[in-house]
Amino acid sequence: MTLTDLRYLVALARERHFGRAAEKCHVSQPTLSVAIKKVEEELGVQLFERSATEVKITAVGQHIVNQAEKVLVEAALIPEIAAAGKDPLSGPLKVGVIYTIGPYLLPRLIPLMRQHAPKMPLVIQENYTTVLVEQLKKGELDVVVLALPLEEAGVVAQPLYDEPFRVLLPAGHEWASEKVIDADLLADEQLLLLGAGNCFRDQVLEVCPQCRNVGGLQRTLEGSSLETIRYMVATGLGVTVLPSSAADDLPDNNAMVAVRPFAAPEPTRRVALAWRVTYPRSGAIDILRRAILEAKLPGVRPVGGRAPVEEAA
Repeated sequence: MTLTDLRYLVALARERHFGRAAEKCHVSQPTLSVAIKKVEEELGVQLFERSATEVKITAVGQHIVNQAEKVLVEAALIPEIAAAGKDPLSGPLKVGVIYTIGPYLLPRLIPLMRQHAPKMPLVIQENYTTVLVEQLKKGELDVVVLALPLEEAGVVAQPLYDEPFRVLLPAGHEWASEKVIDADLLADEQLLLLGAGNCFRDQVLEVCPQCRNVGGLQRTLEGSSLETIRYMVATGLGVTVLPSSAADDLPDNNAMVAVRPFAAPEPTRRVALAWRVTYPRSGAIDILRRAILEAKLPGVRPVGGRAPVEEAA
């Protein structure tokens, strides 16, 4: 059994279709089918149930695929370990960023990374936290920028900064005359939120628990863009909550909105870097952390130390 065979197994388990799995592996369908059959004969167990319409993985097949994914991640570390021994700042760094951080961090971060590590281009993936963490564990990403908490075996998280939340209002809103906004007042307004599945939506609802149950007053935007919500606020549709990195510069560039801080205690999120405990290019992580802090996002407060994590079993 070879690493190539394991890649075929993992691809078929993910795609549940021989043709699509073959395309992912850049081989013909007969090549992949023969390889899967060979592995099943070698192991003496059936890994997949085949029918004319679908491919299902068996119980023992799922266990074997899970182990194959771990083997492939570990095997991929070999060239990275060698590269880290030569120059940890040479070669691409695969970085994941959650949707509510990427648009505000990346324009500031990229020039700094070009300055600090010109031979280390960034391969950037924006997505939801759950997707990015899964890609991180599978070795498809090297490091992820996300909001804590994070509890994953084999993953270490290092806090970067605390980011306060702001209230975004239409410029003519009655709250624009206030210096700070009480979080409880949000329940009395038409509040625009990100769609379900976005961690920032959940964080906003933690700030105003009453907003979960206010019938008819709350509007939810099913999407992943804070920018779209901002434009809707500018039209006068309602108010919203933004992280300071997305809000603090707005009044200078947009006379149609107003930004106000929350009354104490000020709600915040803690942003961190996360990577596998076995990832060998520690120098690349250090440079990325340095550049993120040098980016000086509006309103954020740097923190030090490591967040509690569960070590690899």
